[in-house]
Amino acid sequence: MQSPSPTTTVAPALWRRMACWFYEGMLMFGLVFIAGYLFDTLSQSRHALANRPLRMAFLFVVFGIYFGWFWSRGQTLAQKTWHIRVVDTAGQPVTQSRACLRYVLCWLWFLPPLAAYALGVPALTTLLLLALWVVLWALLSRLHPEHQFWHDALARTRLVHHQPRPRAHQGRR
Repeated sequence: MQSPSPTTTVAPALWRRMACWFYEGMLMFGLVFIAGYLFDTLSQSRHALANRPLRMAFLFVVFGIYFGWFWSRGQTLAQKTWHIRVVDTAGQPVTQSRACLRYVLCWLWFLPPLAAYALGVPALTTLLLLALWVVLWALLSRLHPEHQFWHDALARTRLVHHQPRPRAHQGRR
């Protein structure tokens, strides 16, 4: 007899998705550090602001590789911690191309504040705008019929609750 699938089609609660999002942001600090060190080594940069546009493009690509690779395998470390999985609309694992599309669309979380900053809005005001935009974007998921984020709807992906199967314990004697 086969056990039921540990993945449900129900979207995780918004607070869990946002906690996962926050945790993912903390993990990104480590990725930025490693990628920045690699960039500085390869470009022989001696100052963090040297080659800034190229550095930002490099980080964009590194983040895309990170998320594309993990999402095409179902979940990132943060998502694994919070029992969240990325699937397509049919409930199947996402392809690399769909994961990359989702990555690009995820930038909707940041584009308006980044655009404001690029247009000369002061940094503190941009941070406030970022906080307000993130709250608004998260709350807009309540308007989706399945409570998914809108970038997931556009990418034809879904975040679902995923309870891993318990491991079989081997007794020691």
